[in-house]
Amino acid sequence: MFALTFLGTSASVPSAERNHPALLVEAAGKRVLIDCGEGTQRQLLRSGVGFRRLDRILLTHAHLDHVLGIPGLFSTLGLRQTSDVMTIHGGLGTLDIIIRMLAGLWGAGRAPIAVKFAPLTAGRVIDADEFTIDCFPVRHRDTDSFGFVFQSPARRHLRPDRLVALGVPDGPLRGELAAGRPIVLANRTDDPEDVLSPPSGGRKLVVIGDTETTEGLSQYAANADMLVIEATFLDRDAPTARNYGHLTAAEAASFAAANNVGQLVLTHMSGRYEDEEILAEATRIFPNSRVAADFDRLVI
Repeated sequence: MFALTFLGTSASVPSAERNHPALLVEAAGKRVLIDCGEGTQRQLLRSGVGFRRLDRILLTHAHLDHVLGIPGLFSTLGLRQTSDVMTIHGGLGTLDIIIRMLAGLWGAGRAPIAVKFAPLTAGRVIDADEFTIDCFPVRHRDTDSFGFVFQSPARRHLRPDRLVALGVPDGPLRGELAAGRPIVLANRTDDPEDVLSPPSGGRKLVVIGDTETTEGLSQYAANADMLVIEATFLDRDAPTARNYGHLTAAEAASFAAANNVGQLVLTHMSGRYEDEEILAEATRIFPNSRVAADFDRLVI
């Protein structure tokens, strides 16, 4: 299960209703912040999720609307005397900007809290047993941008009716079957496939920040239970979207429809449009679309 709290859903200019980009993802007792726009620390408080167990930030890229909240968050965590090490994941260019920003405020190699910098390369970022996070490159205005795939594994369970029918007693033999290993019982071999249920329960969440195109991203988004992606412009302003390196709602919806996505969640909203306009454009192509608002909480 993944729980998402949208802390900021605006594009580069915030509004009275929308803060700069930030998204909190919670899974298996762990909490990961994706981007940290200006004002994110207040959004954490206003949403009720607070600062507890927050020790990791994934950065899609280093444009200021996605990272300017980091100094304020770190200052507050320092005042709270947190003992956690904050790990920041980002492309090399992104991390260089963050390191220089922190150094400009507190001096080279210094910050109010302990910080670890982890450069991103395509592939596995985190393996937390209960879920994994992978990253992949995204094209956005010559930045070293990344998207993220959160995935929990499908589980198989022992079927009590089959265990009884085969006479498998409680104890280590059942453990062997659950681990996928055959057992020998009463001069016969019982295969795990005889007693295990079909795989179920796996979930896939894909988060893509700013992107100028969906070309090459299908391999990562395919069959996602939920896709969170920007939709800064409407189709009538597609030339402007190209100039600024962003998607239209129609492009995001077409991408979801082509890749068997379960639910599409649009974010990075421009204040020039009403939510209803964005949603109408998306749902004409992909009915199971929604426009994220600050403090929305979604669970998959």
